[in-house]
Amino acid sequence: MAFEGLADRLQNVMNKIRGKGKVTEADVKEMMREVRLALLEADVNFKVVKDFIKRVSERAVGQEVLKSLTPGQQVIKVVKEELTALMGGEQSKIAVSNRPPTVVMMVGLQGAGKTTTTGKLANLLRKKYNRKPLLVAADIYRPAAIKQLETLGKQLNMPVFSLGDQVSPVEIAKQALTKAKEEHHDYVLIDTAGRLHIDEALMDELKQIKEVTKPDEIFLVVDAMTGQDAVNVAQSFNEQLGLTGVILTKLDGDTRGGAALSIKAVTNTPIKFVGMGEKMDALEPFHPERMASRILGMGDVLTLIEKAQAAVDEEKAKELEQKMRTMSFTFDDFLEQLGQVRKMGPLDEIIKMLPGANKIKGLNNIQVDEKQISHVEAIIRSMTKEEKTNPEIINASRKKRIAKGSGTSVQEVNRLLKQFEEMKKMMKMMTTMTKGKKKGFRFPFM
Repeated sequence: MAFEGLADRLQNVMNKIRGKGKVTEADVKEMMREVRLALLEADVNFKVVKDFIKRVSERAVGQEVLKSLTPGQQVIKVVKEELTALMGGEQSKIAVSNRPPTVVMMVGLQGAGKTTTTGKLANLLRKKYNRKPLLVAADIYRPAAIKQLETLGKQLNMPVFSLGDQVSPVEIAKQALTKAKEEHHDYVLIDTAGRLHIDEALMDELKQIKEVTKPDEIFLVVDAMTGQDAVNVAQSFNEQLGLTGVILTKLDGDTRGGAALSIKAVTNTPIKFVGMGEKMDALEPFHPERMASRILGMGDVLTLIEKAQAAVDEEKAKELEQKMRTMSFTFDDFLEQLGQVRKMGPLDEIIKMLPGANKIKGLNNIQVDEKQISHVEAIIRSMTKEEKTNPEIINASRKKRIAKGSGTSVQEVNRLLKQFEEMKKMMKMMTTMTKGKKKGFRFPFM
């Protein structure tokens, strides 16, 4: 995840001050020196760092901290609040027009992932907000840009409006709006052309599209990996077009995260979404407070819950609870659970959202082997119906057959059978503990 280095540095600083019964100005000064270095190393804009340190220092030596019962924790609270404010304070939601369709212009430099992000945003609007978007191919210059958007449209089963590459982008945008009104689309996402650098011709064309479509949102798509350059690009586009939001892509990569911390402060434009991976559902609304929590090692339980709710079928969760209570949980149920957990996203990312996960030695560098999970699934799928329900009947010859059928070894089959047995014992303990307590115990994933 982004911010890895910054998170480590800041968490070390916070741990030093966390338990202090008394915090002096000297303590705060020392801590601020470390925080300043950590932010600068993470490629955060120099002026932004200066202002941030000033605000935190003033509050950290103020009455709210010095007179509190746990000054160390109060300082951490101040840092978290200021970090949240730096990234925009509250979540900034996508606009909804009173007179549909809502028009969204997607702008940015070439290579930032604009076309893919347009597809991801359309997918999110349909899945999360139940909207009916129309994708518009208005990039007539980059070879295969139109084809790329049409391929994404097919993949998502979503309409793409195109007039080829011989019609001006302004005309394409104009006709797309007429089409969207006729077919009652409530969102129009215009994928505009990018250049390798900002030039006058690009800006003039974008201004004309803006004039014709009167967009409700102008989103700048920026690659978080470009660090400080991302902030400069955002500043230029904002001055010329008046951006309403930024979408940061590749925030899951090995990036120092400075762009996410600087963009809002420098351009006064909120980050509205972040790209967290390659897949078409890897675009998330940006929550400043949750991101601040993750940077400071406090986990991100709300996002974890949302992911679980989206992946877990409530009816099946109730059914599963019943099976656990009656101890009739089978390998088929286990397979279904694995599928639901995988829907939530890469397991190493999920683990990092747990509060305190950063304190577990080596967890930051954890690499969950997705291949291992595929092996487990293959082993279960190679079992007969009877074997899945009654694993105790699996003898040596059955194990050989299962291993052969799943392309694994007998040792791996043995390991899975042992783990399954241990898991059932654990469930028995869990259900015994929850008996007689509040109904509605949920165990939606392993």
